[in-house]
Amino acid sequence: MPADVILGAQWGDEGKGKIVDVLAEKYDVIIRYQGGSNAGHTVIDGDKKYILHLLPSGIINSGKMNIISHGVVIDLNALAAEIKELKSKGVKVTPQNLMISSNAAVVLPYHKAIDAARESGNAPNKIGTTGRGIGPAYMDKYSRGGVRIRDLFNAEVLRKKITDNLAEKNFLLEKFYGKEKLRRGAILKELQKHARFIKPFVKDTVDEINKYVKNGKKILFEGAQGALLDIDFGTFPFVTSSNPTIGGVMTGSGISHSRIKGVWGITKAYQTRVGNGPMPTEMKEPEHSRTREAGGEYGATTGRPRRCGWLDLVALKYVCELNGITNIILTKIDVLSIFGRIKAATHYIYKGKKISTFVADGNELLKCRPVYKVLKGWGSDVSSARTYTALPKEARDYIRFIEKYTGVKVSVVSVGPDREQILKKP
Repeated sequence: MPADVILGAQWGDEGKGKIVDVLAEKYDVIIRYQGGSNAGHTVIDGDKKYILHLLPSGIINSGKMNIISHGVVIDLNALAAEIKELKSKGVKVTPQNLMISSNAAVVLPYHKAIDAARESGNAPNKIGTTGRGIGPAYMDKYSRGGVRIRDLFNAEVLRKKITDNLAEKNFLLEKFYGKEKLRRGAILKELQKHARFIKPFVKDTVDEINKYVKNGKKILFEGAQGALLDIDFGTFPFVTSSNPTIGGVMTGSGISHSRIKGVWGITKAYQTRVGNGPMPTEMKEPEHSRTREAGGEYGATTGRPRRCGWLDLVALKYVCELNGITNIILTKIDVLSIFGRIKAATHYIYKGKKISTFVADGNELLKCRPVYKVLKGWGSDVSSARTYTALPKEARDYIRFIEKYTGVKVSVVSVGPDREQILKKP
């Protein structure tokens, strides 16, 4: 049975959690394939609101298997707290509906300490991370010295890795950043506690995923962050530390590319970004504040206000081509109801020339200026629409314009945060 992928087509915060929660009903297995607890996926079910950071968004649906694969870096404190929080709200989280890869890397206290030090007030070259240790954890993974989930159950290996890592990390913390060093005993004690808690969930998920494939189960992959934050294809250096793009599905889970069929790219009807880095279509005031408040644009993980801009079609087309996106899911079109005119960037002015290709280098993209197409707005609330044809003509014209520019069909439109506000486009 082919697998489908949902990935963010902007700089994150596109509404992936909500969409995965809705689509999960059609799938047997939901797999998170990259990122860490810096992700924030919000799911609203009636009067209940769930904010997920590490657990796949399918966990809210009973009867689904949810897998955190080895492409994810796991903060065990955050994971334990998330599981306990969901259980307190009546959500079942057991080894029957959750698996954790034995090969996933672990985020440790020294990763967070170094991350925070690098992003402190007087640190040079800040990129605006969440300070949750994600980048340093990936660095240890790729330098082959990081702690993996499987190491938690081998006392000798774990002690040696923590000892070796602390020798380097404490030197950096004390001598370079002027911070307090960390104690091995406290870290080991904490890890032993978490090892007991997560042991029932730990499996060889590569083997399990491919068993599901062979048995004809329907699989949905869920990414964190967005494609424009990809470490290789995003606006470097203002990027995340993993691959939210389509290649990350294979390397982060162990599934073959031949098993992937549908690639659903989620984009807002406008643009947002958290943290530093370029965003050519960033709005000016008062449009910026109006959009932020109408869209509730504050980070689910950090609460930081998001930067808002008009839809960047140059960037969206780049993401569609890069990932082989087969369908676009357009979220938050209801927010644009506040405007009588709507802009969408179709080109950039770069080094004095008009171009239609995306500039992926972050420092060079800062030099780009958008060229806009101005479309007529609809100026009326669309949140009560329950069919696509119930949308105003101007809203449907805007959607057709997106389709024509990107060459990809918009298959789903969201007009609000609730499940019933998902409209299928014929």
